[in-house]
Amino acid sequence: MSRPRVVILGAGYAGLKTAKELSKKNVEADIVLVNKNDYHYESTQLHEVAAGTEPASKITFNIVDVIDTKKVEFIKDTVVKVEKDDKKVLLENNGELSYDYLVMALGFESETFGIPGVDEFSLPLVNIKTAEAAQAHLDKMLSNYQQSKNELDLSIVVCGAGFTSIEYLGEITNRIPKLAKTMNFPMDKVKITCIEAMPTLLPMFSEKLGQFGIDVLKKRGVTFKVGTPIKEIKENTVVYEENGELKEVHAHTIIWTTGVKGSHVVGESGFAERRGRVMVEKDLRVEGYPDIFMIGDVSAVMDEESGRPFPTTAQIAIKQGEAAANNLARLLNNQPTEAFTFKSLGTVASIGNNVGMGQILGGKEVKGYMGSIVKKSIINKSLLDVGTAGTLLKKGRFDYYH
Repeated sequence: MSRPRVVILGAGYAGLKTAKELSKKNVEADIVLVNKNDYHYESTQLHEVAAGTEPASKITFNIVDVIDTKKVEFIKDTVVKVEKDDKKVLLENNGELSYDYLVMALGFESETFGIPGVDEFSLPLVNIKTAEAAQAHLDKMLSNYQQSKNELDLSIVVCGAGFTSIEYLGEITNRIPKLAKTMNFPMDKVKITCIEAMPTLLPMFSEKLGQFGIDVLKKRGVTFKVGTPIKEIKENTVVYEENGELKEVHAHTIIWTTGVKGSHVVGESGFAERRGRVMVEKDLRVEGYPDIFMIGDVSAVMDEESGRPFPTTAQIAIKQGEAAANNLARLLNNQPTEAFTFKSLGTVASIGNNVGMGQILGGKEVKGYMGSIVKKSIINKSLLDVGTAGTLLKKGRFDYYH
């Protein structure tokens, strides 16, 4: 009798954690992990690569270095579609892959909200390749000013003022003054604009804490346009609405960080989804498909207290990976599954290397240098959760005094 096969799609925080935890449980099953890259990247740190303050190698590590390859088979391939009624996964290069249990943890993609010109004229930050492309473009434009004397080379527009946007702004406002000296461009000509459709900035924090972060960036030269929805992206131009009028801001670097959605594979596979996310049952399985778990950025888990789905974060993704592994082991041992529970440990954002802000467990607020220490500690915990002690030693953030 053949052993049941558990297939895990995606090696982000959720999928990699599932594979690692399930392999520790000594279940009688074949475990297969599929990912389009042979590396895992810390998606919460993509803004550093995009800003040029850290190389991609700092936030990536090889998948086979952190999994037990005797218990987990790794396949590098791109998922095309899941045929859920036939219990098969279609892969771009390796054809069909059958499963007895499936864990979908395919991650996120950029969300354009149907706004014209986004794909053509802006730079998203959704993976290593897009982050490196954004960094290369920014540096090219800044260095080009010495020859062109075109002030648009020194103009940057960040679309959206969410977590990634603020952290990206924190990095570039730290780095650009240093580049001005080496690339010989005038800092007084640099123009950085952040455009946000919502009426308030950083609503996930208290008003006082959010204002702290905004004040730091304003002092570094960032101009915020709030309550101004973007209507179109044209070449070197962002069109937005302010007080009922269409206005434009021009720049040679336009960064798109307005939001993300779950993988398009979810919708193309026929799941009932909204923005690539599926509302899962209490044990993280998909309604009507007891053999499929949906976790990470492609899942929606209801927060009973707020009546809204939890935000998709690395923190909840890692916890979902633990819960999915536990429930898979229970199913393989003919035991009932357990409900997933989640209690956030807090939210912390960086504003460059030595400034951070956030709310941690117990409601305590941290900001400034102490906020940056907490942020780096969170990054280190993540590396240990999805990697190994060796990963932490190689990739960890220990530059507390830098």
